[in-house]
Amino acid sequence: MNTKEWFIVDAEKVVLGRLASKVAHILRGKHKPTYLPYVDNGDYIIVINAGKVQVTGNKLSNKIYHKHTGYIGNMKSSNLDTMLKKNPSFVIMNAVKGMLPKNSLGKNMLKKLKIYNDSEHSHSAQKPKNLDI
Repeated sequence: MNTKEWFIVDAEKVVLGRLASKVAHILRGKHKPTYLPYVDNGDYIIVINAGKVQVTGNKLSNKIYHKHTGYIGNMKSSNLDTMLKKNPSFVIMNAVKGMLPKNSLGKNMLKKLKIYNDSEHSHSAQKPKNLDI
């Protein structure tokens, strides 16, 4: 069957939505001629410099992430600016997750996404290819 390739993406000065759509496209395997919607043919993606991703417009202050703790009245909300400072890998993971299928196939595709906040990663043995966005 298909061999899985490894790609590396530098997220520095790249718009979040464009990055997420390109990453989701490769995770699904739509760039291959053997693409089938019910088969996981996608490749592995390494995203570095996740904290330096860009957004357009007023999304830094207007985009809100909600989380419920499970207790009554404990809905925690934070905007994109604080999430990028606290956990930038969550922002990219959440954006890509929204563009993948909402079933077990999408969960397996998301496991092939590796996100790092700086330029160091531990996957040099896989010899990843650079991917320009």
